[in-house]
Amino acid sequence: MTLPAPVPDPRWGELRKLVVDSVASEHSRRAYSFALDHFFRWYAAEPRGPFSKALVQEYRAHLETQNLSASTINLHLAAIRKLANEAADNGLLAPELAAGIARVRGAKRLGTRAGNWLTPEEATAMLNAPDRSKLIGCRDRAILALLIGCGLRRTELASLNADRIQLRDSRWVVPDLVGKGNRLRTVPVPAWVKEILDEWLERAGISSGAVFRPLNKAGRMLDGRISEDTVWNVVRDYGARLGKAGFAPHDLRRTCAKLCRVSGGDLEQIQLLLGHASVQTTERYLGTRQNLVQAVNDHLPVEPDLHRGLPS
Repeated sequence: MTLPAPVPDPRWGELRKLVVDSVASEHSRRAYSFALDHFFRWYAAEPRGPFSKALVQEYRAHLETQNLSASTINLHLAAIRKLANEAADNGLLAPELAAGIARVRGAKRLGTRAGNWLTPEEATAMLNAPDRSKLIGCRDRAILALLIGCGLRRTELASLNADRIQLRDSRWVVPDLVGKGNRLRTVPVPAWVKEILDEWLERAGISSGAVFRPLNKAGRMLDGRISEDTVWNVVRDYGARLGKAGFAPHDLRRTCAKLCRVSGGDLEQIQLLLGHASVQTTERYLGTRQNLVQAVNDHLPVEPDLHRGLPS
């Protein structure tokens, strides 16, 4: 069976929608959409064989040449496996071919990526970077405060409403926040985060609806709510000021987790704050099995003469 050409068969468009709709979170739907579109473009770039295990193995080899991480390659392959299953269920692919595609092995992850995060000094510098004399600077500072102080995902931040920040047990929280995989969690809001957020809400005159609103070039607030891309751009721009090119919102979520751990936070409490399904996910996320602050090889019992052979 042949895959769609540059102008897709309508049936394949329907299958693509079935695949994307089969995952719960908006982030996963976006990732699957990107993965399938990438696969279709690769297939249409030059003559290729039918949709089969051999074709998917060829595509995996192509992905491995792109310097992608193992997790990214495996996400692409997961989307293609789902595509094969949907094609078989709808009579576009023989079941034995779909089963063969399902057996294509994923990329092996060697070690754990350390990822990016800020030190306490860098986090403070980022929070102090926005120009608070301007409305956009006030807004950006509140965005950064919620990302660093509460570990929110950019989707969660962009969709946050003012009435969702509530008093519970004499402290401010975002209760019953729906996160990835539709998991519910309650996010405590530190006092300093609430103070920065209140400054933005008061300056912007916001008492209900979306917490974060778009601003035009003149600094005038517009209706609606900011997009996830706006959150990304804010973090990228202020990260660049710190000399961290390509810094992303998820790096501030990791920063929140790292700083919680450094300050003595319990691993299970960090898991609850972030909304991870298991504490093992949090351990991998933090890299707590490898302590880079007090590394095991910092105090080896060797004493080389570091000045030997140097000119006096």
